Amino acid sequence: MEHAYDYLIIGGGMAGDAAAKAIRAADASASIGLVSAETSPPYERPPLSKALWKGDKSLESIDLGTAATGAQLHLGRRVQTLDPATRRASDDQGDEYRYGRLLLATGAAPRQLPFAGDRVIDFRTADDYRRLRRHAVAGAHIAVVGGGFIGSELAASLCGAGCKVTMIFPGASIGSGRYPPTLATFLDDYYRVRGVQLLSGVKVVDGSAGEDGVELGLSDGRRLRADAVVAGLGVTPDIALATQAGLTVEDGVVVDAQLRTSDPHIWAAGDMANFFNPSLGRRLRVEHENAAVDMGAHAGRAMAGAGGDYATLPYFYSDLFDLGYEAVGLLDARLQQVEDWSEPHRKGVVYYLDGGRVRGVLLWNVWGQVDAARELIAQAGPVDADSLHGCIPHDG
Repeated sequence: MEHAYDYLIIGGGMAGDAAAKAIRAADASASIGLVSAETSPPYERPPLSKALWKGDKSLESIDLGTAATGAQLHLGRRVQTLDPATRRASDDQGDEYRYGRLLLATGAAPRQLPFAGDRVIDFRTADDYRRLRRHAVAGAHIAVVGGGFIGSELAASLCGAGCKVTMIFPGASIGSGRYPPTLATFLDDYYRVRGVQLLSGVKVVDGSAGEDGVELGLSDGRRLRADAVVAGLGVTPDIALATQAGLTVEDGVVVDAQLRTSDPHIWAAGDMANFFNPSLGRRLRVEHENAAVDMGAHAGRAMAGAGGDYATLPYFYSDLFDLGYEAVGLLDARLQQVEDWSEPHRKGVVYYLDGGRVRGVLLWNVWGQVDAARELIAQAGPVDADSLHGCIPHDG
């Protein structure tokens, strides 16, 4: 079967949804098609590791309402070939799609554990959440592999669900490489007090899964039994289609200031897009909700002829038990750090500096100051580290 659209979106995540809405707002009569490998319409991803576990949201409530744009959704289909010369794409069920302009929003794939099974979950999608939820009953022992954003959120959420949790990660601490050392030490102790067992400095090297549980082999020689294991090991950008189509690829699909790829009729957005940020003075690829939504919307407007330069700074947030934070820019412990605490490790701001400029701001239990952080990062500097104390108020 052949389909023809003015705008074709490949990828059914938050970037694809935002693009469809932006296109419809800019071009009311356009035909829009969206092809997604997932069987569900586009949905919010952050609640999968946070709000769904607390009961603040339901699976039904996270639907983003893409269908209301009038876009034709082709779900459960993976586009396998893309020919920029003829502006055609084909999927794994034999359907073909002709397009005027195309957005690649194929996202990223989770890094996987070295063994598989129903009780082994490489966490990324709503289906992964459903599978983990089946095993994460009160009293169950769940091993969480990874000490980054997803791993730390899942560990807190699983504890809240009454599970016994063991975290396994190769770094020295939770969030290793992102937080100042004293904050990282505090966070480790904070998790231990809440019953989380931490196995730091080790990796999962092998394992096996059965009907009643999993056994993990660790790099230090230990074996660990659990009812299920969930991995938050980060992701790799899904660039297979872009590579096949001959687009420029370098740690993601390279895009210009309007998010256009090396082909004039193809744009890219979300986890798999490599863009230049003027405030940070560098290219980067961002794997957070805010970037997916902002980039998707910007690409949609640009495709419809209504876009300018994309200059949004990276932003993300997290909930860790009763702690929470927002972060703007780069969180890299290799940068100079200036800590400004009103309550040590409970409320404060951490500034990340490089070359006399603020490159990142961590707002730890400090709310309503994201715009102030963005303005600070946009300043040319040089910045005196001592002057940063009190620069961003701790109470909005």
